[in-house]
Amino acid sequence: MQATVVALGSAVLLAFVASRVSALSLDYYDQTCPKLEHSVRKAVKKAMKNDNTVPAALLRMHFHDCFIRGCDGSVLLNSTAKNTAEKDGPPNISLHAFYVIDHAKEAAEALCPGVVSCADILALAARDAVALSGGPHWDVPKGRKDGRISKATDTRQLPAPIFNISQLQQSFSQRGLSMEDLVALSGGHTLGFAHCSSFQNRIHSFNALNDVDPSLHPSFAAQLRKVCPAHNKAKGAGSTLDSTTTKFDNVYYKMLLQGKSIFTSDQALLTVPKTKALVSKFAESREEFEKAFVNSMIKMSSLSGGGGGQEIRLNCRAVN
Repeated sequence: MQATVVALGSAVLLAFVASRVSALSLDYYDQTCPKLEHSVRKAVKKAMKNDNTVPAALLRMHFHDCFIRGCDGSVLLNSTAKNTAEKDGPPNISLHAFYVIDHAKEAAEALCPGVVSCADILALAARDAVALSGGPHWDVPKGRKDGRISKATDTRQLPAPIFNISQLQQSFSQRGLSMEDLVALSGGHTLGFAHCSSFQNRIHSFNALNDVDPSLHPSFAAQLRKVCPAHNKAKGAGSTLDSTTTKFDNVYYKMLLQGKSIFTSDQALLTVPKTKALVSKFAESREEFEKAFVNSMIKMSSLSGGGGGQEIRLNCRAVN
């Protein structure tokens, strides 16, 4: 995830969000593809049976899609001889489970050819990933179009795991998202896994005075250093983002308050009173977290960077 180069002011982006929300609707496919949501859920459920990392992958994929050009499915496009696509940008190299979207798209095409966008399928799949992991279920506004532009260089706009609170706030506010959205969406870290490279800065050579970030609980830091020794080259080495990595719950916030967070950007939520209070609130009440998460997901998944997509892609990996 990395800081943004967006020339537009927050007021303009908020207008984009407002216009995008009004363009989407809950009943968009009721007449044209009534069995769509069932078919997407079926594809996600089947994939989860074989791979318990699928929910985290789909949620992260949706986030990374929406934070660049809005939610237009551009993260799904493959690179070509003339263009390196978003999925091959450095922050997205570890994205996976694209096949789940392919399978859901194939099912949608069999039901209603040329009707359903890949961007909508990704938004639905992310919701199902959360719900099928024991989290909340919500109605997803639909009607997105698929974009035709996908550039690896744009992934520099994604907020990074090493961001401090001011960098995070800037990244979110440029997209019309609030500090509460930041804290609520960070709760998505209840699912998933982090590679050593994304938190190495906290456990080795932290600063001139400390080898380890002093905000980390000592035993937790020792555990991380054991799985990620200095100059670690082991492929796949890392840590889960909370202790219930396949269950969508509020344990992430509880661990954060205990000094057991993984990323600098997680710990950053405790560095200002407003976000720290929200972390405490969500740690205390799973119900409050889930309510805020749903609101923020609907808001984020309605982003349209500069007008949204232009087509209904027949193959999610290539423009028509």
